[in-house]
Amino acid sequence: MSKKQIKMKPGKGQSALGLGVGIVMCLIGLFVAVPAMGAFGLLWTIIALIITVFHGMNVFTDKGIPTHEITIEEEEKTEPRETAFKKELSTASRLEEAKALYEAGLITSDEYEAKRKQILEEL
Repeated sequence: MSKKQIKMKPGKGQSALGLGVGIVMCLIGLFVAVPAMGAFGLLWTIIALIITVFHGMNVFTDKGIPTHEITIEEEEKTEPRETAFKKELSTASRLEEAKALYEAGLITSDEYEAKRKQILEEL
């Protein structure tokens, strides 16, 4: 079973909204929270700054920062036994058909050998 991972980032619109809210939260932190609450206000402002930078990178750069990761598990495709058997029958019947055409004189020996080689190479 193989796994495929896809990383997704927010859209430009969502990140622009996050950037705007982050700027407002930074201003509230600097002018209200830090003077009124001290250490908590400083923590508030730092977190708001991180959120603002994160959304700013997603708005202004093409690479951005992914926020979600999706893992898709794919089962390995194996050929069922029944299908393999049918394929062998098909190959055998094609070889017999080419031989019958040759024996009936409808194709030359060179054409028969070329067709036989082509059928066997498809295996």
